[in-house]
Amino acid sequence: MTDFSLAEHGVSVELVLRNPAPSFLYEEAIRREPRAAISDTGALIAYSGEKTGRSPKDKRVVRHPDSENDVWWGPVNDQLPESVFMVNRERATDYLNIQEVLYCIDGYAGWDPAYQLKVRVICSRPYHALFMHNMLIRPTDEQLEAYGDPDCVIFNAGAFPANRYTSGMTSKTTVDLSLERKEMVILGTDYAGEMKKGVFTLMNYLMPKQGILSMHCSATASADDKTSSVLFGLSGTGKTTLSADPKRQLIGDDEHCWSDNGIFNIEGGCYAKAVFLSRETEPQIFDALRFGAVLENVVYDEAHHHVNFGNTSITENTRGSYPIEFIDNAKIPCVGTHPDHVIFLTCDAFGVLPPLSRLTPEQAEYHFISGYTAKVAGTEVGVTEPQATFSPCFGGPFLVWHPGKYAQLLSEKIRKHRAKVWLVNTGWSGGGHGVGARVKLRYTRAMIDSIYSGALENAPTATDPVFGLSVIKECPDVPSEILIPRNTWADKGAYDATAAKLAGLFTENFKKYADGVSEAVRQAGPKA
Repeated sequence: MTDFSLAEHGVSVELVLRNPAPSFLYEEAIRREPRAAISDTGALIAYSGEKTGRSPKDKRVVRHPDSENDVWWGPVNDQLPESVFMVNRERATDYLNIQEVLYCIDGYAGWDPAYQLKVRVICSRPYHALFMHNMLIRPTDEQLEAYGDPDCVIFNAGAFPANRYTSGMTSKTTVDLSLERKEMVILGTDYAGEMKKGVFTLMNYLMPKQGILSMHCSATASADDKTSSVLFGLSGTGKTTLSADPKRQLIGDDEHCWSDNGIFNIEGGCYAKAVFLSRETEPQIFDALRFGAVLENVVYDEAHHHVNFGNTSITENTRGSYPIEFIDNAKIPCVGTHPDHVIFLTCDAFGVLPPLSRLTPEQAEYHFISGYTAKVAGTEVGVTEPQATFSPCFGGPFLVWHPGKYAQLLSEKIRKHRAKVWLVNTGWSGGGHGVGARVKLRYTRAMIDSIYSGALENAPTATDPVFGLSVIKECPDVPSEILIPRNTWADKGAYDATAAKLAGLFTENFKKYADGVSEAVRQAGPKA
């Protein structure tokens, strides 16, 4: 830790602490953070205040002549004039400049040195500094000495609101990204995840310009490091659970890139959901929440500082941030071979998608762009039947280019490196939610194990008449009767009607992306 000048960024505070040790940030947090505490396992407990999750409707991207033709403008990327960005930037630096002390975290995004981004975070909260210390790749002392100018700067003034009378502001929160300046400004939200996803959004712009696919996915490598796989899936599909595999090495749990060298993790840490966490269900994550980790917005027993992970009175979005090396089977450095397998996970609460299917490259593009899963009835007020959820490329809020750009890159890499693509439904069988039952986790694990082992290489298949998928009919340690979904329904007519309904939802959703893909991809979807 050294005193450091940020004058080149318009920040004049004299006491700037650069890359302080976690132990020092603990001291600072207890001294300066509202309600900060230390859990009985040694993690720092911190609170983000009013905002306990991201604010996607407040994300804005500067419209600039150099990049405006690249950006997928619309609800995901709300345009912002550069002049307004500079107003917000000055508002952020004005706030930072009245602080007694600031924290500067310098680290890297991307484990492959050929594509590494130097990221600088300027913030006023010790909790934010420790969070990004965990989430960025931590430089050695020698690397820090030779760090030089950063490639990207985050001005986190989240405790200070945006001015709602400034042109383009719709609330007191704004998260602004300038692709040309490679700067991010945060006002009006102290939720730490905005910084993490801001870096990912920038990588989602820069990497495809170089022919590299940026991906919202987890990744694992075989024990002998000869093969790797990536797993895509929205919340609740089992991405984290299935990538926490003691038989494999964890490359990363959330953000990766696929380059000509193979795959690499973007991050230096993990940001895991903590709601209902227990050592019995997820021992690796539970044990990682020790000294050096950040526990965000959890409720704890003040007498013993024991965290109650089942208490969601603050938010259901409780989370823990920790360095990836806190996971015993983490692969350091976090890089892998070209994936042998690309796995799309979906939780189909309608109960009509097959538990295990093989996809063609065109189908892979279609389902990648669709990014489908379903909420079950009862999870939200007014939801009485399964609700389809589509998020393009399994990470819609963080895309910059049109989804077709990422899908095309995925297809090219699948073909070039002969990766096999699978759709695994971890949802319902024998009927939709309320009638059937969710596919047992042990069966899903057996399917994933069989994918990795090559046991499905010559497995018999059948073509699904509605979705056109090549359905696996036999899989080791999985009852064959559950693999063809229509056979599991007592009411075949109800299955046919539900399958047609879901096919129609796919078709309707895909209309907004159809202009950005080839005719072969448009024809790869279901036939309603």
